[in-house]
Amino acid sequence: MPKRIAAFGEVMMRLQVPGYELLTQASSLNYSFSGTGVNVSAALARLGHEGYLITRLPENALGDAAASYLRKLGILPNFLRRGGKYMGLYFLENGFGARPGRVTYTNRLESSFNTAPADAYDYEELAKGIDIVHFCGISLAMNDAVRRHMKALARAVKAQGGTVVFDCNYRPAHWGEGGYALAKPQYEEMLGLADIVMMNEQDAMLTLGMPTTETDRLAQLAELIPAVARRYGIAVVAGTHRAINGDNTHSLQGYLYKDEAFAFSDKLTFAVYDRIGAGDAYTSGIVHGELQGFAPERTAGFAAAAAMLAHTIAGDTPMSSERDILRAMTDATGDVER
Repeated sequence: MPKRIAAFGEVMMRLQVPGYELLTQASSLNYSFSGTGVNVSAALARLGHEGYLITRLPENALGDAAASYLRKLGILPNFLRRGGKYMGLYFLENGFGARPGRVTYTNRLESSFNTAPADAYDYEELAKGIDIVHFCGISLAMNDAVRRHMKALARAVKAQGGTVVFDCNYRPAHWGEGGYALAKPQYEEMLGLADIVMMNEQDAMLTLGMPTTETDRLAQLAELIPAVARRYGIAVVAGTHRAINGDNTHSLQGYLYKDEAFAFSDKLTFAVYDRIGAGDAYTSGIVHGELQGFAPERTAGFAAAAAMLAHTIAGDTPMSSERDILRAMTDATGDVER
């Protein structure tokens, strides 16, 4: 039976420079709407669940356009709220070769989502309508009001017997100077409420300040992730390790820690068309695998394949079905499907 899955997060307008031009070169931009919550709820809708977004859109034509775009992605509108005047924007320049891609944010702090008043959401009523709620560290970085909404909603969902998913997704630019110290207590509170967590060993070391004498990434992972799961009572911890190769391909390996054991996907190597949103595809794959009762190895493999496919699709939002992902796991790709 499909689960009712809601993501809490900001909707942003993505303004993309065509091709590989710089923002200083371009004379036109392509726009769409995105955000971690958008990506996760849309991806899980594609995988057969009921996908909702808990957010606040501006009460104007821009909000109307965003709401229309969300409907096209299969996101159900029940929990969309309207109010305020502004939407956060980001400009995307594609990287090439030695030049990395670049994202430039603007107007975020004034957005309808980030200025939502204390009574914008009825937490208990929302919790009654969903089985799983997803939160992201990007939202946690915004301001105290957004943090209060996140924690109150997480507690309400837990009280109803629901599942809380938290993606650490620490972004240094969002927290500013001394960001790790500012973020630590906020992250600790969200981790204490979460059942499924997306994180890696860097999150444990830098955001949580956990020490290790290991220097190898896998050894750090093996030491720190079990300690995080025990400390905060987390049932599932998952994430990826990525490498960027000299030929502009990427390599990615997924992992999942559950029942005091690690499971790993195969290492996948692939060309990249659009990288943004691939982490959200991986998160969605982990959630779907858990809901379907996949074995841990299959869940990690499914999520890694979902992330790989997301790199091949224009735009932030993962668009693959379960059939697409399962087919990618068999390596039966590269030809025309007839």
